[in-house]
Amino acid sequence: MTIFDVSFTGEFIVKASGNQPEKVSSLTLSNLDLLSGRFPVTYFYFYTKQPNVSFETIFKSLQASLSETLNYFYPFAGQIVTNEASQEEPIIICNNNGALLVEARASVDLKSLDFHNLDALLQSKLVRVNPDFALQIQATEFECGGLAITFTFDHALGDASSFGKFLTLWSEISRNQPVSCVPDHRRNLLRARSPPRYDPHLDKIFIKCSEEDIKNIPMPKTLIKRLYHIDASSIDTLQVLATVNGESRTKIEAFSAYVWKKMVDSIESGHKTCKMGWLVDGRGRLETVTSSYIGNVLSVAVGEATIENLKQNHVSEIANIVHKSITEVTNDTHFTDLIDWIESHRPGLMLARVVLGQEGPALVLSSGRRFPVAELDFGFGAPFLGTVCSTVEKIGVGYLNQRPSACNDGSWSVSAIVWPELAEAFESDSVFQPMSAKHLQLQT
Repeated sequence: MTIFDVSFTGEFIVKASGNQPEKVSSLTLSNLDLLSGRFPVTYFYFYTKQPNVSFETIFKSLQASLSETLNYFYPFAGQIVTNEASQEEPIIICNNNGALLVEARASVDLKSLDFHNLDALLQSKLVRVNPDFALQIQATEFECGGLAITFTFDHALGDASSFGKFLTLWSEISRNQPVSCVPDHRRNLLRARSPPRYDPHLDKIFIKCSEEDIKNIPMPKTLIKRLYHIDASSIDTLQVLATVNGESRTKIEAFSAYVWKKMVDSIESGHKTCKMGWLVDGRGRLETVTSSYIGNVLSVAVGEATIENLKQNHVSEIANIVHKSITEVTNDTHFTDLIDWIESHRPGLMLARVVLGQEGPALVLSSGRRFPVAELDFGFGAPFLGTVCSTVEKIGVGYLNQRPSACNDGSWSVSAIVWPELAEAFESDSVFQPMSAKHLQLQT
């Protein structure tokens, strides 16, 4: 593994340039925002050197286009503080405090990086977290002239759909393209019914918690951060395996069934069951919000199976459990009930119980098949890698985040926050391939 140093050569506070549409001075978090947990989320993209374009030119261009983008996404230039009216809930102050833009230089070539080991790649090198800013960006130049751009968001600002729209709009502005989406910041669209009512089953899935509870999540195992390449042919094979009697399963359902089966190889004896969770976007399911809504509209589908069944059952049978679990939450009724459940437990933050590490061995999968990867061109070419991770230190559950590869050939990049035994189980066959410079076509 190549050890490398990063020198930080500049920090700039970038504010919205001032041509804002009509805006509000503060945003009270919606009920579904209170379910997000306040975790930092980092998206990172790598670009090869473009001829006749200097890093200085790129950095200045990013600075100018970010300022314009924040006119549309003005909450992202705000501050997240404790709400005086409710000491247990944060609020977004839209005061144009600004986003933090960091300039850095790395002492190695891109092709020398260990893309598999995200712990070594990200922590304090390509990502530093400053709690004074809800949005932070770091642009890092490498010896070869290529660069990495990392974007770190506070989860209270939104979910993957929100951040994808922000990045897409920024890239459009950078290339002087028409803006494809005007963001909708009306968080009051996710209001509870009066009086609130919900299916009591939600009490088994979600729990009220404090920021202290989140900071002190029990950590029975050390979690490691890894990045994998999944070939398109492996995904297609899994999808065929998961199809029975002509009843097809999605690629994510098939992949989930395979992953769940692999989990068994990493779980200590003494556990009779294990769980899997899936992040589900409420856009297109909730009647009150459109695709342009900015904020959190996420729920978690949770499935449980016995270790014995996971060992013995075929991938297609496990895919049936996956399909049933996800289907139960992909509807307006579930999300409306969840908003009401949160209303009934306010004030405070809420989380899925699995995320707090209270449910035994569990793994949560997030699919980003619509998230912009190859499209994220800021005027100096398309990236050769775009994926996601988090600098969060304590988390009570394993996470997998799936993204399409930047090469658009049907393959995936999957970032993982998992216990070491699970990483070992994944790497025991050819489906999960440790990400390398060769996969990214940096080496022949």
